[in-house]
Amino acid sequence: MFSLARTTLRRDWRRFLPAVFAVGFAGLLVLIQLALLLGIFRTVSVYIDQSSADLWVGYPGTPSVDLARPMAAKHEVFLRLHPEVAAVEPVLWAAGDVRRRDGTAASGLLIGVDTRPDAAMFAHVLSPALRRALTEPDTVVVDVSSLANLGAKVGGWLEVNGKRVKLAGVSRGLGAIGGPNILASLATARRLDPAGGESDVAFLLVRLRDPAQAARVFAELNPKIANPAYEVWRASEFSVRSQSYWLLETGMGLGFLFSGALSLLIGVVITSQTLKALINASLREYATLRALGVSLGALRLVVLEQAGWVGLVGVGITTVGTAGIVQLARAHHVLVWAPAWAYVATGIFVLIIALLSGLLALRALARTEPASLLR
Repeated sequence: MFSLARTTLRRDWRRFLPAVFAVGFAGLLVLIQLALLLGIFRTVSVYIDQSSADLWVGYPGTPSVDLARPMAAKHEVFLRLHPEVAAVEPVLWAAGDVRRRDGTAASGLLIGVDTRPDAAMFAHVLSPALRRALTEPDTVVVDVSSLANLGAKVGGWLEVNGKRVKLAGVSRGLGAIGGPNILASLATARRLDPAGGESDVAFLLVRLRDPAQAARVFAELNPKIANPAYEVWRASEFSVRSQSYWLLETGMGLGFLFSGALSLLIGVVITSQTLKALINASLREYATLRALGVSLGALRLVVLEQAGWVGLVGVGITTVGTAGIVQLARAHHVLVWAPAWAYVATGIFVLIIALLSGLLALRALARTEPASLLR
């Protein structure tokens, strides 16, 4: 009976083709929506994920990395006293009001970083050459995705918080949804932030001699008193915390969850209805087989294999289509992220829906006498 399923697919492939494309489109719809969701919320934690710090230290109760509040820089001394701490570096955080060449304003985020070659902040995206460029006074770096929005070019000038600065270079991988990330040295960032205190920082980044000891050092550095002056987070946990806050506790996150659920529902309906129509169109052939003595269980196996092949080819279309769309989106600096697990999860989901749709379509055959279908 399994050879019958494959033979039917080969001989009547045109009849199955709409179902294959429907399954592929449904998977594509779900996967692209998931990639957009992951891409947008990944920008929230990009500051952590693109840095090499083992621990982050900030104002107590900070729900997300982008919602930093100032704290005293003097706490760096207490962190350095721990024998496992190899380096501590400050990070400044301030609003960056950028004035474009045409006079219009754009709101961004001004971030003061350590310019040493081995600094932890943005270690994965700031090259030593860019850090050297930032050592020059009143120079900044922005992400390549922000150039068109700012109307700027490398070597040109921008106005940030009313002060003229030179665009020394561009980074890649620091796109944002709320406005451009403007990177500067610690000294330049302090000059550009009129509201900042000379002894305040947004975060202190800690690198350990042995990253494997992060859990123990995290527990030992966290203050054990009520109303502490700072709080310590492990980098991975702070990243998840930041994304979870925007995903689950903000209106934007709930909106994207609703949109994702709607795409999922549409994908399920498209897949199930298309396969159901395909099976129903073959009811007379299946009824003939039943009249010849073929059991309903054997027919289920035929339909399941057909649905499985339709689902597998549809998953292939989903994978190729999504990969192409993601590459096109990245070329135009659209915030998308489709990790391997997203492809695998979507593929398994589409296959399950295809198999269940085939089984549900067989209910009509199971409830109908073969003689009535052969009239």
